[in-house]
Amino acid sequence: MKETVIIVGAGIVGCAIARELAIRGIRCTVVDPRPVAGGATQASAGMLAPYVEAHEGGPMLELCVRSLDLYDGWIARLRDEGHDIDYARSGTLEIALSEDQASRLRAGHGEWLDRNTVAREVPQLARTAGGLRNRPHGYVNARHLAAALAASAARHGTTFLGARVGRIDRDGNGLVLDVGPGAGKLESRTVVLAAGAWTNDIAGVRTPPLRPVRGQLLQMVPALGRITTILWGPDCYIVPLRMGSELLVGATVEEAGFNEYTTEEGVRGLYAAARTLLPGLPADIRDVSVEPRVGLRPATPDDLPVLGTDPEQPGIVFASGHYRNGILLAPITGQLVADLIVEGTKDRALETFSPTRFFNSKAQRH
Repeated sequence: MKETVIIVGAGIVGCAIARELAIRGIRCTVVDPRPVAGGATQASAGMLAPYVEAHEGGPMLELCVRSLDLYDGWIARLRDEGHDIDYARSGTLEIALSEDQASRLRAGHGEWLDRNTVAREVPQLARTAGGLRNRPHGYVNARHLAAALAASAARHGTTFLGARVGRIDRDGNGLVLDVGPGAGKLESRTVVLAAGAWTNDIAGVRTPPLRPVRGQLLQMVPALGRITTILWGPDCYIVPLRMGSELLVGATVEEAGFNEYTTEEGVRGLYAAARTLLPGLPADIRDVSVEPRVGLRPATPDDLPVLGTDPEQPGIVFASGHYRNGILLAPITGQLVADLIVEGTKDRALETFSPTRFFNSKAQRH
């Protein structure tokens, strides 16, 4: 059997890569001190909405659309393995609360609905100036998906190791990872760095400038009746989970360093934004069953992902910086990285999102 590939990071991206490699017959070891999906995935509502997240178009929109196109088959194969995953192509409805917002949204991709149509389709909404519907969009329960990917990868031979990679050194043509007391050292010719914002903590390698961006979410069960589509307003989005009775409201965007905790300000701000869209919510948040969640999303200076290799660091493959789109981009990232490692195929996206765009005289080397 081929040599083991080491993947640093057990988030949604690391697990997607591990499964894709494993089903192609490549042994993998996934290393992370946290449990599966214990990092940035906690801040994800699981939206699959490229035409909302990448309004500006260009290569990022193209990559997001390619990934969305993979989702139906990806989820079907995981379900065929026996995994229960809450997934639906329920569409998105971007809400305009003013005529200025309506003018902007009308120019976007999708189907414009006037205020009366919006009111009929989602009677729980406040009065609007209309909305932009994108039917291909949807959501997936990020926790379900991460667990399914990890279980599938393990079923196909992947090992998960609870340890922190402190340093990577080069030994001849191979790489040696120091994973601390107890686990010692790991060796491989190929290491995938999918540790999100924690990638910069790994010594011995040149890494792109990743930073944590805190995101807070609310998971709640209000008595509003069934909502059948994702709602996207000016200050929050609302994702109805299975059967529409449970809602995810998110998400804050906070430059808070590695402070991974919820705040009263963040929770109350999200709830107030949700009430602006859904005035039927109780005035007092204490009258609703609410579970706050938080995670640190990995962002780069240009808010675009980092994918592929650095010619000066043979054997190191980057798969991070997905920021708000880690769930959406998981299937395409898994595919592109596996194609690169197994077949040597370098997709055009790996040129566009190459880590070398950040590696200049100020590049970071630990």
